[in-house]
Amino acid sequence: MQAKDVMTPKIISVEPDATILHAIRLMLQNKISGLPVADAAGNLVGMVTEGDFLRRVETGTVHRPPRWIEFLMGPGALATEYVHSNGRKVHEVMTSEVRTVTENASLEDVTNLMERYHIKRVPVLREKQIVGIITRANLVRALAMAVRQAVRPVSTNDAEIHGRLLALLKEQRWAPIGMIDIAVSNGVVTFTGTLLDDRQREALHVAAENTPGVTGIDDRLVWVEPISGYVVEAPPH
Repeated sequence: MQAKDVMTPKIISVEPDATILHAIRLMLQNKISGLPVADAAGNLVGMVTEGDFLRRVETGTVHRPPRWIEFLMGPGALATEYVHSNGRKVHEVMTSEVRTVTENASLEDVTNLMERYHIKRVPVLREKQIVGIITRANLVRALAMAVRQAVRPVSTNDAEIHGRLLALLKEQRWAPIGMIDIAVSNGVVTFTGTLLDDRQREALHVAAENTPGVTGIDDRLVWVEPISGYVVEAPPH
């Protein structure tokens, strides 16, 4: 999937010269936690979010660092903090450096941006024009769609199931291919063999669950604790 496949095309934005009260009302009315800031031509110039209103003079939440830290910060940084906590216009409190993607960006690119910069929304641009926005909710909806498609009934036989599961496990570095056997009968996957790390058991179950045509799992694996050699049978199922 690409950004254009999951983005919200209806953009609720605010102008740089709008008041912060107007921005807050827009967020509350539309039940959103952030707004793109766009100029009259529709070009993205910033982003304003709930986080920009956490430290405000009106609510008595302005952070006052110790004097020695203020000395190290210098007057410029202190002036910037003052503007952010006291400014009445959107352009005075917004974040100017915004992480964006194009319409053809992959969802992996979007997710990497969110994780790397700890952000909850990514504007989608066509040149400088904002044409959509992707939030974490958009990604969750994309996941729900993918899961629904993955669980559709599949007509397959046991040999095909075995081949698909084995091919999947061969791609996984954690999979103990040489220490286990896999059998499939009427869609039920039977695992036998030995594990050296019991966390592999759950991963094998997930791999089987993600294989089209699997209707059940019969776990007969044993776990051998590497240091003591103690053998643990498969849990009851």
